[in-house]
This record gives sequence, C-alpha cells and structure tokens, in this order.
Amino acid sequence: MEASQMRLGRLFDPTSGRAMVAAFDRGLGASAAGGGEDALGVVESLVDAGVDGLVISPGMLDRTRHLLAHRGAPAALVRSDFFFMGSLQPPGIAGPAEEYRCLITAGEAVAMGADAMVLFLILGNADDAITADNAAAVARTTRAAHAVGLPVIVEAVLWGSRSVDQSDAQALAYVSRLAAELGADAVKTQYTGDITSMRTVVDSCPVPVLLLGGPKSDDQDELLRSSAEALSTGARGLVYGRNVWQTDDPRASARRLHDIVHGLAATPVGA
Repeated sequence: MEASQMRLGRLFDPTSGRAMVAAFDRGLGASAAGGGEDALGVVESLVDAGVDGLVISPGMLDRTRHLLAHRGAPAALVRSDFFFMGSLQPPGIAGPAEEYRCLITAGEAVAMGADAMVLFLILGNADDAITADNAAAVARTTRAAHAVGLPVIVEAVLWGSRSVDQSDAQALAYVSRLAAELGADAVKTQYTGDITSMRTVVDSCPVPVLLLGGPKSDDQDELLRSSAEALSTGARGLVYGRNVWQTDDPRASARRLHDIVHGLAATPVGA
C-alpha cells in the first residue's frame, strides 16, 4: 500500500466505510460572509462536532493548526488551488472572467501539516485552454503529491460559464472518471438529484466518490433526507460547507450529518 492510500484510508470510518467532511474554504473562492466571519470559532465548532475531515485554505490552516493538533481531530484537507469565476465574486468585481492557478506545491502541503490536497477539475469553461491547463495541473500535482505520500481529492464539477446543467449525470460521470484517470485518489462531485443516475456516476468512477453540499438549504429535515438518499447510491461520504457553517448551530448541524453518514441516526422520513 502506498503512503498516500494509507493517509486517505484514515479519512474513512472503519465501521461505516464513510466520511463526513466539513468544507470551510469558501472564503478563498467566493465569500465566507453569513456565518464564516469568526473563522476560529467555526473551525473550533467543526472539530468539536467530530467531523472526519476539514477542507481548509492554506492560510486558515496556518491559523487553526492548534485546533487540529490532537488525536481524533479531523484530517486537514488543504485547498491547494484557486479558480477565479467572476460570477461568484462579491459585488463590485463581478464579471465573466475564468482563471485557474495552483497555489501550493505538494511539498508545501506536507510542510504545513496537510493530510491531503484538494484540487478543482471544472468543465464548461468559456475557454477550453483553461480546462486543459486545469487537467494538466491536476495530473502534475497528483504525481508530486504521491511522491511525498499525500493523497489528492479532486472536486470534479460542471461550474464553467458554458455549463447548462450542473447536475447532468452524463457530464458528471465523465468529469469524475476524468479526475480518476488523471490520478485522483478520491472525487468530490455533485449529486444528480436522482438515485439511479447517481449510481451510474459512482459505479463508473474507480475511486471513492464524496458528494458536495451545494447551496445553503433552509429546510434541515429535507437536507438530511436528501443526504441519506444520496448516500444510498454508493457514495462514500459528504463534503458540506454552507449547510453546516451558515446554520444557527454549526456544531449541531455537523453532528446530525455525521450521524446520517455513519448510520447512527434514524433514516429521515421519505429517504
């Protein structure tokens, strides 16, 4: 077994085989307003909730490392790239531009204490050269990460400005498989909204698939129900951001999702 696979295996619970991951890297790509202003407080609440992993930016990892420096702390999954999409920027600088850059090297990720690197792979960009550069960067970074024993989780999504349907099952199956072909150890992607089509995405991807949470939901019961439904497709876990840290009680929200992921809670009605 490679060291990168050993580290990835630590993310998943040995009994359920799944992982509940909280994502708190939104301030790097859009805005952490609406609940994420107190960064240290949010990270502390997520650690206390017992999440299995935490997606976090390099700078925020530097500032919260003391909260993760104990046995049983979440795995530090460091966001290692930046995808500028003008449509997601705060008012005043919005626009159609799309640009992709790697932020840190595999060696730098190891030095800062990361347990894995997280990279984007985004289809549907206005300029196909951006997509090609993105794919090449994923392949190169994955090789470098494996050389120093780090796994790579690729967020494979359809967020480019030319994308018509971000939950299109055929396109999600392709981008998820592409991520694996480029060397990803696990893939984070979007739920199609349908169990049958999502099973096709999961079954065609030869590495573990984790499902992202998407926009903030105002109905927590429906969120839990749909999360349980999504997990029934064979997905190995959830990676939720705003649906945790933008709630009134991030600690409780994360804990409820943790229990759903690991089969410790009753299945919500309708799931």
